[in-house]
Amino acid sequence: MSASRVCGLSELVQDEARRVEVDGVAMAVVLDGNGEIHAIGDVCTHGDISLSDGFVEGDTLECWAHGSAFSLKTGHPLNLPAFEPVPVYEVVIDGDDVLIDPAVTKASA
Repeated sequence: MSASRVCGLSELVQDEARRVEVDGVAMAVVLDGNGEIHAIGDVCTHGDISLSDGFVEGDTLECWAHGSAFSLKTGHPLNLPAFEPVPVYEVVIDGDDVLIDPAVTKASA
């Protein structure tokens, strides 16, 4: 598999998550307050809730339903009730294009 365009840089809003899907894999893409772009799995590991509907604060994304916050850098939950991490995907920027390959996670890159 190769990286696919998921959106343009100009389509991202700082400190907001955007839901994208690549090859059937749902992801939350975030432009954080430091200008870094992150991509993590979009499904909260505590419940079947879309993380992209949650709240971005610093380098975390909080599930709106039960309050578990996940690190955008590692995917690890920072508080309960979630205790399993979500995948974190490598992001490639090519001009204005944001590219992600769902087969390449930071753990396997």
